[in-house]
This record gives sequence, C-alpha cells and structure tokens, in this order.
Amino acid sequence: MTESPLILGAMMFGVTIDESTSFALLDRFVERGGTWIDTADCYSFWASDNGRGGDSEALVGRWLRARPGIRDRVKISTKLGAEPTGPGEWPANREGLSGRAIHDAFDGSLDRLGTDRVEMLWAHMEDRSVPIEETIDALSTFVRSGAVDRIGASNHPAWRVERARAHANATGGAAFSALQLSRSYLAPRPGAVPAGQNHRFGMMSDEQVDYAVENGLELWAYTSLLSGAYDNPAKPIPEAHEHPGTTRKLAALDEVAAESGASRGQVVLAWLSGGAPQIRPILGGSKLEQLDSALDGVALTLSPEHRAVLDDVEL
Repeated sequence: MTESPLILGAMMFGVTIDESTSFALLDRFVERGGTWIDTADCYSFWASDNGRGGDSEALVGRWLRARPGIRDRVKISTKLGAEPTGPGEWPANREGLSGRAIHDAFDGSLDRLGTDRVEMLWAHMEDRSVPIEETIDALSTFVRSGAVDRIGASNHPAWRVERARAHANATGGAAFSALQLSRSYLAPRPGAVPAGQNHRFGMMSDEQVDYAVENGLELWAYTSLLSGAYDNPAKPIPEAHEHPGTTRKLAALDEVAAESGASRGQVVLAWLSGGAPQIRPILGGSKLEQLDSALDGVALTLSPEHRAVLDDVEL
C-alpha cells in the first residue's frame, strides 16, 4: 500500500479526545496507509488538568504497546522546546532549546512513547535566548546515536534555519530536513495574526516555501483545514482571513468542489499534498469520519484545469 501524504496529528489525544477514540483513530489511520504520527512533549498543556503536557505522547506510547508489531509500520514525529517549566506566562516560561533542556526533554519523550527512537524530532518554536548552533549540536547527538533519524524546525524563520544548516554542514552535524508551519488554501491578511497563533513565525510564507524547495526540505502544514471552517457552517472563517481575496478564493474552491464531487476541505488537502512542492497536511480531527474524509482528500488528484482555477485567483 502506498504511504498516504496525510500526517495524523495527536495533539489532543489523551486530553480532550479519550483513549478509546484515540486508539480507533490511530488504528484506522494505519489501516488506510497512514504512516506519520505527529505529537509533542507539550501536548496539550493548555487543556490538561495539571497545566503540563505529556498526555499525547503517553497515549501514543500505550497504543504502541497495545499493538504488538505496529511500531515497525509507523513513523513517530515529536517536538520539544515548548513545554511549560512551571507557573508563569507562556511562552516565556517554556523549556526552550538549550542543550541541557533538549536532552532532558527528549529523555522524557522516549519514556512516555515507550520507544528507543523517533523518526523525526522537531525544535518546536525558536528560542533566541540560545545560539541556534547550541540547539543543533544537541539535536545532532541524537542523530549520531541512532535515537533520531531526522530533525526539523517548526515555527522558525527561514534565516534561523539557514544559520542552523550552515553550522551543521560546517561541523558534520545533523541539518534540519523539514519545516513545520501553518498553511492552508486561504491566507490571512498581510500583517494579521490568526487567533490562537502563538508563534511569531508560525505562518508558512512564500520565502519559507522557496527556501525549502531550493534546499530540498520537506514541508509539513498544521491548521490546514482552519479547524473545520471550510465545511462546518458553525465554524466561521477566521477573522484574520477576512479580505476580498478570501471571497474570490472561496468561489474558486466552491467551483472545483462542485465539479470534482469533493468537499471544500478535501479540495484544500488535495491542493496542498498534490502541489509542487508537496505540502504534507497534518490532520487534528477527533472523529473517524473526519479522518476518512481527509484520507480521501489527499488521495484526490486535481486536474491541471482545476488547479489553475485555484491558483489563478486574483488576490
């Protein structure tokens, strides 16, 4: 079976999504060709009883233990650097990306996941209190030991990624090979920050896409479906996305959806995952029907004509 480009986001597993539902989503994802499961050590501290993360990784670990042999069929992606260290205003009180913080955090992640390795480890959000070279040196030790296959940068500006990669190349360290940022078909107004976006460089810009293409980095996208706003009338398009370009883009999206027999959200996922470059969407749904719909969406191939309708909208 061909690997699906969809990535299953486990952000709310074990917190607002109970264990049986989480297990069912994980099972269905693998049954339908899914491979990558994305989590983080801080998920989901804002919704947990104790204000700390770790529940998501722990649930994925319990699922792995309950499914003998499944570990060889999936790839685990986790992130570190954003877990709160105690009382205080987040993100100022986060663990950060110093060498010591990275080693301590990764030990905890492996313990909760119940595994001795992960296929992708991300620097979750940039930490300018620490030289990026220190961060790369620490992450590189895990790659050398075989505990991590690859490393990536989430919510980092392109220039910091370039500085990190230059240092890795000069010292024989591990270089970032992927970027994880927010991306959808609709884009916010220039200068507008979507509600809940806590990362200064969390939106995937054209510069970051260009950088990834020129340097062979993978692109992963979160909030691709705008939390269900494309297809759920009860969830309005975010205020930051309200501008004339959005109106025209939604009209194009409706046209392609009607002609292809797909939902708006499925067309968005097909547009992302089938484009050049490919942008792999992360699904954070809580229902099996949402997962099935997303898997069908990334399996949809848009015709050149439909892609032109979507791409040629005047902004």
